[in-house]
Order: sequence, then C-alpha cells, then structure tokens
Amino acid sequence: MRRALARAVVAAARAPAPASSSSSSSSRARASTFARATVDASSRARAARAALDASARARFASSSSTLPEHVVLPMPALSPTMERGGIARWHRAIGDEIKAGDAIADVETDKATMAMEATDDGYLAAILVPEGATDVEVGTPVCVMCEEASAVAAFKDYKATETVTTEPAKSAVETAVTMPVVRASTRATARMSARASGERVFASPLARRLAEERGVRLETVSGSGPNGRVIAEDVLTARASSASEAVTHTVVAEHPLSKFFPDFEDVSVSAIKRVTAERLTESKQQLPHFYLTVDVRLDNMMGIRETLNKQLADDKAAEGAKISVNDFIVKASAKALLAVPDVNASWLGDKIRKYKKADISVAVQTERGLMVPIVRSACCLGLKSISAEVKSLAGRARSGSLTPQDMTGGTFTISNLGMFGVKNFAAIVNPPQAAILAVGGARKEVVKNAEGGYEEVLVMSATLSCDHRVVDGAVGAQWLQSFKCYLEDPMTMLL
Repeated sequence: MRRALARAVVAAARAPAPASSSSSSSSRARASTFARATVDASSRARAARAALDASARARFASSSSTLPEHVVLPMPALSPTMERGGIARWHRAIGDEIKAGDAIADVETDKATMAMEATDDGYLAAILVPEGATDVEVGTPVCVMCEEASAVAAFKDYKATETVTTEPAKSAVETAVTMPVVRASTRATARMSARASGERVFASPLARRLAEERGVRLETVSGSGPNGRVIAEDVLTARASSASEAVTHTVVAEHPLSKFFPDFEDVSVSAIKRVTAERLTESKQQLPHFYLTVDVRLDNMMGIRETLNKQLADDKAAEGAKISVNDFIVKASAKALLAVPDVNASWLGDKIRKYKKADISVAVQTERGLMVPIVRSACCLGLKSISAEVKSLAGRARSGSLTPQDMTGGTFTISNLGMFGVKNFAAIVNPPQAAILAVGGARKEVVKNAEGGYEEVLVMSATLSCDHRVVDGAVGAQWLQSFKCYLEDPMTMLL
C-alpha cells in the first residue's frame, strides 16, 4: 500500500503540465511554477528533517525504471534532537534476507547507539554508507532493499542519484509523503556552474576539515550528499583516486611546529561526544553561571546507610540490593528541589517553567562518552528504588542500550566524582535545566565541637552551579541549605 502511494506521488510529480493557448506564456508559467515548487520543496525538506523522529521512520520508493522495484532507506531520526548520525555496524550483508522488525544496522545518534529496524520483508540489495561512517545527515540514503533475491545483483553498482525528503506524519493513520525528484545530471550541472562562478561550495564541517588536512580542493569534488552537499566520504574518495597525491600528502602538518612534537594518533569524535561538546560550549558561553559550595557532614548518614544495608543483606527478597552514598545524594537533591522549587525550573526566554516533580539526571562516564540518564520522579521514590533504578540506568549506559527516552528531559543533574578522589569541582549547567550539583569525595577533618573540644568528622564538599537567569544567589543558597539538612539528617527525608 505504501509503495503504491509513493509511486503514485512520484508519477504525479513528474506528470507534464497541461498545454496552454500561448506557448511563451505557458513557458513562463511553467518556469515560475517550477521555481516556486523548488523553493517549496526546499522548505519542506528542511521542515521534514527537523520533524523526523523514531516514531515516524521514512521509507522511500525509487522512481528508476531501469532497476527492479526497491526501496531506499534513509538515515533515520532516532531521537528528538538528532540531525546527523553514524553507522556503527551493519548487522546484515548484501543479499541477506530481512524480515520486518530485524535489526539492519546500529546507528550512532547524538544520545546513544540504537538499532535501525526493517519495516518490511525483503532482501538487502545495496549498502550506501559504509560501516564506521559518521556525520551522516538524517534523510541521507543508507541502504537499498528489494523484494526478490534474484534482483539483488541488479544493484551491484547502485548509487543514490535522487534527493528524496518526507513530510512529518499528519495524523496517526495518514502520512503525507512528498518526493521532489531532481535528476543527478541536472543537479551536477547546476552545481558545477555555481562553482565556476565562484559561489560557495556546500560541504559538511567534517568534509571541510578532511579536505584541508588532505589538500583536496572542495570545488573539484562531486558531492553525493543531500542537494549535492559534499560529505566526508566524497573527500576520502577523491583523495584516494589520485595515487601520487596520496603518497605526497600521507601526513599533513596541522601546525607549523608539528615536526617538533612527538608521534601522535588522531581519534575520531563520536556523535555523542561531538553533541556533548557543542552543548556544553554553548552553555558555558551563553549561560551566566555562578557557583555555591557547602561542606556536608556525613557521619550520621553513613551510620544510617550501614544499618539499612545490613537489613537488605538479611532480606532474601532484596536480592543483594545495596544503598550507596550517591543514592542518598539523589534522594536529598530531589527533596530539596521540592522544598525550593525555584531551582527545579527552566529558562524559556519569555517565562520560567517550574516543575512539580524532580526528575534527576545522573551523569555516567562510558567508553562512548558522558551519558546522563534520568531517574524519573526521584522525589517520590524510596532509597531502595532509587538504588535499583540508578544501577539499571548506569548498566545500560555502559552497554550502549539506553533509549532516547531514558535521557530526554530531566529537571536537575548530579555529577559525582567522589569515587575518583576529587575533593571538589564545578560542573557546567545542562540547559534547559537551571542548576547542576557537583559532588566531591568524602574526607576526614578535625573540627571543634559544641563542648569546646575537637573531633574527627567525615565531610563532603558539594558545589551548586546555577543559571543566574533563573536562580538568584539567595535561592541557590537556600537550596544548598535544604540539601545539607536532608543529607546530614536523612530521617527528615521521611517526613
């Protein structure tokens, strides 16, 4: 049904315009119509790329009459904020039979590595994006599927020669698909003409960097990305096409003094690290940060923790559950957010949004980069439930099995480096949140007690980083005092 609809839309798009009484006016009208259609198609393409998500994966039907019936699968948008992705691994090889629901490839999004699943039965006819490729725009064709095994051979030299975009679904039962078809020859001619006149060459940031490193002139590279955009693979292909040039420029100095530095290894940046870097840079540059630090005594809390863990050890139903110091920190933070709701908020430009529950984001370091899964409604959970949820989220973060839903949202973040021996540090606010808590390790200090003597106590430093647009200094101090009271006397969290 969907393929028939796609073919009908393409046929309608290609249908010739009806003849008019005046050939000259008809030509001008068709030219004007084509220009408007081109602009509208471009606008729809931009809107479609922004609106694609995991619940609206697109399938495209090819209009080629020289090839067997097939569909071109694009890079899917597997998270609400995904604009580019990478192919971490292909699960199937060309010629393999695929059933609906089978994982075709692992796609590296801006949040996690997720499976790209087939929506129909068929055979994998061509792989258009190699394994390990990064910075692939959403909507870029990545593979081809056909219906018959005997048709696979026809796609041996297949290359994507058409730009196809989709509009977002308009209802739960109806999806409007728009396929503006632009022939490769027409697009190439226009592109070369524009370059000959000295206009800008459209290329991805990675393609520009690779071209500069390898001495490749972008204006001489034929782009295979959307609308003729030059992507990294085009630069690498152009670079490999000249053997002499490859030998001459095997190593390109990135700095005039590079020869004085020791040997080095360049490590490619994953999508997760790239997006994290972009957002933290934006946060540090645009958000007015300020920092507040308090020392929290942990003796009472450690005693209660020891008692609770003994009870859990004796409880067969607990299955080895154990409460950590971080679980107390999550619970105390959530309670403090309810006590001082001005911190549990987001800056929305013309208004400040205050949340009625505390969803705590917990920073987890993984091989893929920093992941921040969310403990939903932590203010309503007990320590045992928080402990189980944090362990589950951390395990899935390290195995790369988190979903975008596990990391989308959150009203407050906790970053705990105490286990690494860090005394204290200041974290960067994660927008649109208004604050983040940086927790250091516990240490022993000698302090003067109420009787005038001295005693050794266990102390932990906690630093609250605040967005001054939302949180004033006094409000941040009130939150820290509330957090300190809850953690120093955990029994008050039961009230």
